[in-house]
Amino acid sequence: MKLFKTTGLLLATVLLAVACGQKSETVETTEAQEVAEATGKTVSVNTSESAVSWTGFKPAGKHFGTIPVTGGEISIEGDAITSGTFTFDITGLKIEDMEEGSDSYGKLHGHLHSADFFDVANYPSATFEVTSVEPFVAGSNIEDKEEFETEFTPNTLSEQMVENPTHWISGNLTMRGTTKNIKFPAAVSIQDGAISAKAGFNIDRTDWGLSYNDESSAVDKAKDKFIYNTVNVGFEIKAN
Repeated sequence: MKLFKTTGLLLATVLLAVACGQKSETVETTEAQEVAEATGKTVSVNTSESAVSWTGFKPAGKHFGTIPVTGGEISIEGDAITSGTFTFDITGLKIEDMEEGSDSYGKLHGHLHSADFFDVANYPSATFEVTSVEPFVAGSNIEDKEEFETEFTPNTLSEQMVENPTHWISGNLTMRGTTKNIKFPAAVSIQDGAISAKAGFNIDRTDWGLSYNDESSAVDKAKDKFIYNTVNVGFEIKAN
């Protein structure tokens, strides 16, 4: 498989602003970048075989689920991807560790939809637009954020990322009316016009305004009265 076609854009440094202010070269969220130009053939994302997974943590537990991919296109030129755009339906968010239809599910689902989190009434969807890609080189510097240790500490980037990544993917993620550029390691395959990409990474939810029980404002973390800012994210995208 040929490498992704690298654009001439300035490559954004990767995902996740560290709450304590210490940022590494590979763990950072930056401002929006110029979107990559689509050239070559455009193929549609297979929404039935694509999804985003999420896991949120607090000292006393965690919740996890999915957000459906409702549309998207990937442009390829030969065996190289030149651009990509994806849309996610926040209203379709699912919680997989709770019984759907139960009172507890309804309360948490409603809270996640509220202005405390995604503010679905005003921002029902999210988007991701590719800005650039580059090969993942063995030995790339992966630095993990130091988290407050509890029984339910979020996975580090090293724990969350996929095995044997092939590329760094950079793109503009828009949620709740805020756009930030993120960069993460992904395993990508292109064979006979069929494209698949899988990734696992972390985001700091407060960068997009999801600041309810922000851990940085917790006066006494020993009281467990906060939600971790770090959210573990995974996705699998297929197109052909």
